[in-house]
Amino acid sequence: MISVDLKDRVALVTGATRGIGLGIAKALVGNGAKVSVVGTSQERLDAAVESLGKFGASVDGYICNVSVTNEVESTVSSVLSKHGQVDILVNCAGITRDVPLGAMKDDQWDDVIAINLRGPFLFTRACSKPMRRVRKGRIVNITSIVGMMGNKGQANYSASKAGLIGFTRTAAKELAGKNITVNAIAPGFIDTDMTAVLPEVLKNEMLSRTPLARFGQVDDIANAVMFFVSDEASFITGQILTVDGGLTR
Repeated sequence: MISVDLKDRVALVTGATRGIGLGIAKALVGNGAKVSVVGTSQERLDAAVESLGKFGASVDGYICNVSVTNEVESTVSSVLSKHGQVDILVNCAGITRDVPLGAMKDDQWDDVIAINLRGPFLFTRACSKPMRRVRKGRIVNITSIVGMMGNKGQANYSASKAGLIGFTRTAAKELAGKNITVNAIAPGFIDTDMTAVLPEVLKNEMLSRTPLARFGQVDDIANAVMFFVSDEASFITGQILTVDGGLTR
């Protein structure tokens, strides 16, 4: 794991109760940040806070539907009330509702766009306000390679992740004047509980197309996030870092 000095930094991570989000939160805590984790399941949230708290850092948990404005604003307000600042925002919350385009229902489209695209917009808008006041901040969005290359059965997911790439680049331009960087990471096939349920034929296909001939691990994404939030990345903004083992070469 990359080691960076995040002492006295306050980080907020959405979708942080499992998988990539939990791995990112763990890396932030391990590097000294005070971390607020956001999720939708109280049981998983409690488990995440307990596991992260073993590192001895300050860890708080918040139940929040990232697509609901007042819930997002209330969550950010609570973090500010406790810590007085938000230095790092990682938008990781995401869902899938995979189905072929011709059979996709309106709610399957709307739900994915709401969580995967509206959510990052709401949290970025809310967290960038205190960041602008102090003229510093780091925002990292977790997109996906399917936002660049598409994928059968994932018109909704692909559209949401492609939209997040465009949002990242625009937010980077708008917030640069306040010394706030906005970057994104596009994971390839990462070994998580979300990908574990995919059909074996699909997993084998993706593996065969990956030059490094392995699936990525959560730490591969967490390391990329640690770089983007570090002081060493202060002159990098509006970038999309693909972490996919060469799949989209």
